Amino acid sequence: MNKSSDIRNAFRNYFGQRGHQIVPSGSLIPQNDPTLIFVNAGMVPFKDVFTGQDSRPYKRATSSQKCIRISGKHNDLENVGVTARHHTFFEMLGNFSFGDYFKEAAIAYAWELITKELGVDKNRLVVTVFGGEKSLPADEEAAVLWSKIAGLPKERILRCGAADNFWQMGDTGPCGPCTEIHYFFGDGTPDLSLFGKEPGADGRGWVELWNLVFMQFDRQKDGTLNKLPAPSIDTGAGLERLACVLQNVVSNYDTDLLRPIVDLTAQISKKKYTGTLGADDVSMRVIADHARTTAFLIAEGVFPDRAEREYVLRRVMRRAIRHGQRLGIERPFLHECALSVVDRMGDEYPELRERRALIDEVTQQEEVRFRQTLKRGLERLHGYSWPSGAARVLPGEVAFELYDTYGFPLDLQEVIGREGGFDIDKPGFDRELEKARERSAGSKVGEEAVEGVYRAVSAELVEVKFLGYEREQGEDKIAALISGGKLVERLQAGDEAEIVTTQTPFYGESGGQMGDAGVIRAGTASFAVSETHKPVAGLFVHKGKVTAGTFEKGAVVILEVDHALRSATRRNHSATHLLHLALRAVVGQHAMQKGSLVGPQRLRFDYSAAAPLTAAQIAQIERMVNERVLSNVPVTTDVLPMAEAKQKGAIGIFEEKYGEVVRMLRIADSIELCGGTHVAATGDIGTFKVLSDSGLAAGVRRIEAVTGLNALAYTQQLEHELGQTAELVKGSLFTTHEKVEKLLAQRKDLEREIAQLQKKLVSGGSRDLAAGARKVGDLTVLGTLVDVADPVALRELADQLRDKLAPSVIVLGAKAAEDKVVLICTVSKELTGRFKAGQLIKEIAAIVGGGGGGRPDFAQAGGSDPSKLEEAVQRVYGLVGG
Repeated sequence: MNKSSDIRNAFRNYFGQRGHQIVPSGSLIPQNDPTLIFVNAGMVPFKDVFTGQDSRPYKRATSSQKCIRISGKHNDLENVGVTARHHTFFEMLGNFSFGDYFKEAAIAYAWELITKELGVDKNRLVVTVFGGEKSLPADEEAAVLWSKIAGLPKERILRCGAADNFWQMGDTGPCGPCTEIHYFFGDGTPDLSLFGKEPGADGRGWVELWNLVFMQFDRQKDGTLNKLPAPSIDTGAGLERLACVLQNVVSNYDTDLLRPIVDLTAQISKKKYTGTLGADDVSMRVIADHARTTAFLIAEGVFPDRAEREYVLRRVMRRAIRHGQRLGIERPFLHECALSVVDRMGDEYPELRERRALIDEVTQQEEVRFRQTLKRGLERLHGYSWPSGAARVLPGEVAFELYDTYGFPLDLQEVIGREGGFDIDKPGFDRELEKARERSAGSKVGEEAVEGVYRAVSAELVEVKFLGYEREQGEDKIAALISGGKLVERLQAGDEAEIVTTQTPFYGESGGQMGDAGVIRAGTASFAVSETHKPVAGLFVHKGKVTAGTFEKGAVVILEVDHALRSATRRNHSATHLLHLALRAVVGQHAMQKGSLVGPQRLRFDYSAAAPLTAAQIAQIERMVNERVLSNVPVTTDVLPMAEAKQKGAIGIFEEKYGEVVRMLRIADSIELCGGTHVAATGDIGTFKVLSDSGLAAGVRRIEAVTGLNALAYTQQLEHELGQTAELVKGSLFTTHEKVEKLLAQRKDLEREIAQLQKKLVSGGSRDLAAGARKVGDLTVLGTLVDVADPVALRELADQLRDKLAPSVIVLGAKAAEDKVVLICTVSKELTGRFKAGQLIKEIAAIVGGGGGGRPDFAQAGGSDPSKLEEAVQRVYGLVGG
């Protein structure tokens, strides 16, 4: 029972044997919850079940949920590595009752599991209950139940306030009083006087193991507590903490979940881990924790970048890399730690193994990229001049520069500040950040009001039935009309509006597939649908314009999808599945889909990769896809439980969030989860052609491609362009390359000949130009116009004149193409103490509306006013003589 994997299984199996559905961990990315960046508790995937907005085919559940606490109310980042128990990533074991059992059963289950099944010494346990606060009464019922079920004396049932024993997930949402089980670490009799204190240097202290929340209320934005439809249970026990107790260690970092990664970091840094609060030990613990967050987030398709979730990952990774640097690790190392996570946790979380290569590649890329700027950023930071006598506070504008230019997250600067003995002007940083956001922010006027209309319609209809898998035409009554962001009763010709029905054959934009276009008719009235979207889950909205007649709410309408556009979209969507298959075969299994956009004209496919495709790889991908198109095998769809689809080898994409029942598409040897519309057989795709492969973001590339008649049109356009080029070079389609190659060789020969002629011209011209030079004291000055516009030749001429007239100052001017001018100034080395070429050219160039600069002995500039070029070059005489 000592292994963490055994503890996890024992917990779930205990509840599974008592009528609980064992539910796999949900995604770290919350579904339909804009209040959270990441899932931060085991109950988050069940939040809508607790509030009555969702239902499940079971009343009891148990899980081991992946959790991240980095931002918002639950932000443990600054304590990571410093304390024994704070983490960014952790696993929360839990059991849940949705209106089934309540306090008595929950307490009985918890006590039996922890003392009998897991074997924790009950004499080392105390419990807390809610003691009441303000208008909320004390939870005396829980206290009585603990005494009755566990036989705990009164002194081991402690009463606490709302801060400790009234649980809520966020500012709003499900909440209620809770009871906690605490464990005493250390030798001797448990000391209640130490309650509330973590184990100290002597190893004695108390740690919370398990929190049982009696979910009774739903907190509203105004603070009101509404009763939930049925009292429910939500419990959470940290796997890492239970492992501490059962493995007889005091720190989570000494459990089998984290210690191997700590030891790996020690091995890489060639330093010893001592388990103290020393700076090196803290750094090793930070790296171990952050490696877990890195591996799990990348496995879920979150890549380090500047967006919200992506930036949180970047912060975590760069903190780990910085801690590695302070340990003396001078090479990329974080990927090794992340892969150690994959090896140790891949059995429980197979997505880690599936995306092992991706985790490796993305982690290495980010570290290499950050190390390139880390040194320059530290030089900028350490090079800052602190005002004499003032407090050592880094100004907000400098902190923002480090964040914006060098990629230093603010919390990383604070870490460096603590090491270097200075603070950060956080209000100043926030002001600079807000200015940047204002510069890039778009208008959101009216969006909330429009969204409110959609939600009102959705609440009335519950869910619109989609008919489009079976047919492209349907009949129904108008359920709602929307115009100008408001519900209306009637539309007339010319109105731009939206129509909602209770069922529709029109596909609503989702999963990367564009919404259908078509027409809605009511007798002689006609509404041209330009797009169909899903502003709220389950709601299909037809957007367009009334082209004839009038439409009224409740009227019977015929809905017709544009067959040609739907067919073209189907071809492109099915092709993306085959493209994904080919990419993974050619590039590697890490080339996972990151997103897509499928419409009737073309397809766009984003995938994870570091390097661009070669021409040979593109050709191989095209061949693989077209081979499957030519096989003309039927496309099959199965609707089945997620677990069964996974067993059959189906893969999903990062951006999609799936329910427990999914649609599984089999297209040739591609098996994917997908809710879009597809061809009946691969032959319907016609043909497939890649248009481009380009970089999109760090570690993400984008392919654009066409199918069917669009692929034919693209090929015909290429032939036309190539044919016209062939005519120009007097060749054929198949000899054009050879002809152009010869023309380019001829051009190179001519350019070489021109350069040689210019050199001869310069050599002869320098003798004539020298005659116009003037003596100014002990030096010679020359300012003149020349007919040599080539910068290289012009510089060579200036050097020749400078050496011939030395000691001298030379300024040459020439007219260039498109009414531009070129200026060059050279100064003999022995004169640079008196005259600087860079300063001279700057003042001279200003006359022709230009600017420039350079070294003390050589400078060049440009300008835009050729009419003043003579005046400009003559200015040198005044500058040197004056």
